[in-house]
Amino acid sequence: MKAYVLGEFEREQPLYEAARTLRAHGHEQLDIHSPYPLHEADHALGLKRSTVPIVALVAGVTGALTGYLLQWYTVGHDWPLNVGNRPPHSAPAFIPVTFELGVLFAALAIFVGLLGGYFGFPRTHHPVFEVEAFRSASIDGLWLSAEVEGKDAEGVAQELRRLGARNVSIVPEAK
Repeated sequence: MKAYVLGEFEREQPLYEAARTLRAHGHEQLDIHSPYPLHEADHALGLKRSTVPIVALVAGVTGALTGYLLQWYTVGHDWPLNVGNRPPHSAPAFIPVTFELGVLFAALAIFVGLLGGYFGFPRTHHPVFEVEAFRSASIDGLWLSAEVEGKDAEGVAQELRRLGARNVSIVPEAK
């Protein structure tokens, strides 16, 4: 049975050091909870870069190329019309649709990626939310949570106390 070990820290640097230490001891299921963004948290937790920007870029370029080629084919090749002595292939006239299709494809790729589970939805409820002291995570608390096996919970709790956590809680996972 799994358990969550929570440790509250007063400052950011001890929090980062605790995350690095727990990772070095083989605990990979770590998370940092804070009321404001912590810029070094990704490095302390060992998180990889998100793939969302790459997916959005590829989809956006695909959409822009699709829009441009569709306009070129329909207006410049398949059915050229001489309107106001304009050339059949007039690139400046194609810019608005090209831009809009690029934005549309990028937005749809991100949306479908979220729905398909590729990127993953944020977790709306977590067992650590049941700890009363954890409410400070939305006000001024800096918390580190570790998902561990039940038998390892007390050892991780002692390690967090040694690393400077002022408040440590163990939460068993609900079934």
